[in-house]
Amino acid sequence: MTGCSGFVGRELCRSLAEQNFHVRAVVRDESRVPMGCGEATVIESMNGATQWSRPLEGVDFVVHLAAKAHVTRGSSRGAEYMEVNANATKALAYAATRLGVRRFVYLSTIKVNGSSTTNWPYRPDDEIRPDGVYGYSKWLGERYLIEASAGTGMEPVIVRPPLVYGPGVKANFLALLKWVDGGRPLPFGAVRNRRSLVSIWNLTDLVTTILRHPGAAAGTWMVSDGEDLSTPALIELIATAMRRRARLLPIPTGVLRALGSLAGFGGAVERLCGSLAVDMSGTCNAFGWSPPVSVEEGISRTVSAYLLGKGS
Repeated sequence: MTGCSGFVGRELCRSLAEQNFHVRAVVRDESRVPMGCGEATVIESMNGATQWSRPLEGVDFVVHLAAKAHVTRGSSRGAEYMEVNANATKALAYAATRLGVRRFVYLSTIKVNGSSTTNWPYRPDDEIRPDGVYGYSKWLGERYLIEASAGTGMEPVIVRPPLVYGPGVKANFLALLKWVDGGRPLPFGAVRNRRSLVSIWNLTDLVTTILRHPGAAAGTWMVSDGEDLSTPALIELIATAMRRRARLLPIPTGVLRALGSLAGFGGAVERLCGSLAVDMSGTCNAFGWSPPVSVEEGISRTVSAYLLGKGS
């Protein structure tokens, strides 16, 4: 498993250990190997030239979580995204085919499909419209995996999650937690959007299910909590879990978008006002799977972890 010390990886290591998988972690720092990993291999940098022979020796399954999602200012954004998300994935996929890996699970992103939906949720076979350099680099990673697997015995499995939340979540979701916790009035009362989310527990449960599935698993699969939320509904759930009152102001979305654009936060405002939904019916049918954790329970667990961390 790559990315095992990250946000998703830590929980997945725990889940796989409970299912009696022996996990070989690929890490940059051996001191960061999470609980549940049986052994570790140190890879100091991940790129198109990374040598994967030793980490892949004797491996049946690969779970590739490692990715560049946030690039620091002053760096070459496109180059970093492409090197880690596309070229490193290509090298790993081709090495996996040479060494007889049976199944390769690649954690991609819904940004491969695009940044927003209108009347219909995204499906795996929809036209691809990658969102920005990050989405494009992840799409290339998908293509390289499929190319490497063609004509071999390795099954390429691609999972495209929407926003993933859970303990340690960052970015907009963390901002919402802080805003509700601080009792701030939030101008999203008039928003009528539809967004799919997936808790870290449901995502890792699906990956574990895919690894254990006895039949063919190759394909591209969507995942979510199974219940889409509007931004006001999400805020209400967060407030309920915090035992607070949500203070929602009904500001028209057109006004919010205009103000966000003027202030340089157009992208963040769009993610809070726009829709981005996925159809995971194919996933549920193929694997006999359904999300084990409700969205209410997922939000409650995430809020509890946030409040515990704030008080520590």
